[in-house]
Amino acid sequence: MADEETNYKLIYFNARGRAEHIRYILAYAGLNYTDERIPKERWPELKKSMPFGQLPVLEINGQVIAQSNAIARYLARKHGLTGSDEWEAMLCDALVDSLGDLKLELLQFQKEDDLFKKEEKKAKFVKETIPFFLNKFEKTIGSNGGFAVGSSVTWADFVFAVALESFEQMFGATALEKYPALRGLKQRVHALPAIAEWIAKRPHTSF
Repeated sequence: MADEETNYKLIYFNARGRAEHIRYILAYAGLNYTDERIPKERWPELKKSMPFGQLPVLEINGQVIAQSNAIARYLARKHGLTGSDEWEAMLCDALVDSLGDLKLELLQFQKEDDLFKKEEKKAKFVKETIPFFLNKFEKTIGSNGGFAVGSSVTWADFVFAVALESFEQMFGATALEKYPALRGLKQRVHALPAIAEWIAKRPHTSF
C-alpha cells in the first residue's frame, strides 16, 4: 500500500524521549501523520490498551505496533534509510543497539534511590562509561566521513542526533567538544531541510 493511502498515528507523551527519532524519519520521508501526545494523567488508563503497556506506539491504518526501534526500522526500510545493502543495515542495527546499551547504563544511576550510591554511580558513568562508548562512536563516525554508516544518511544518524542533543542538554553545551565527529553528525542531521523544519515547529519540551 502506498504511503499516501496509509494513515499513521504516532502515540507518545509530550516529550522527545523514545519517539523523536521516529518523528525525524517521518519528517525526512515527508509523511503525513498524527503526532498524538498523551497527557500523563491519561496514561494509567490508556496503558491498559497498549500492546506491552508502553509508549511509543505507531498506529498504521488502525493496527498498533509497539517498540520504538522496531517502528523506526520498519519506516527506515520503507524509505531507504537502512544503508545500501544488508551489511550496512546490520551496521545500523549494531550502532543503535550499542547506543541503547549506553542509555541502559544511564538509567542505572538515574533510578538509584540511595543518594550516596547514586552519586557514586553517576561519577563512574561520567568518568568511565561515557568515554568508553563515545570514543568508540567517535572513531567509527570519524573514519566514515561523518555518517554513522555508509556514505549517506541512515536512520542510525537520526538516532544518534536525537541522543546527542539530549546529551548536551544533560551535560552542557560543551559536552561534545572532545567528540567533533559526533558533534558534526548532530549538526549535519539538524541542517537537513526536513529535519530543520521539524525542529523549528515541534513543541518545546524539557526532554
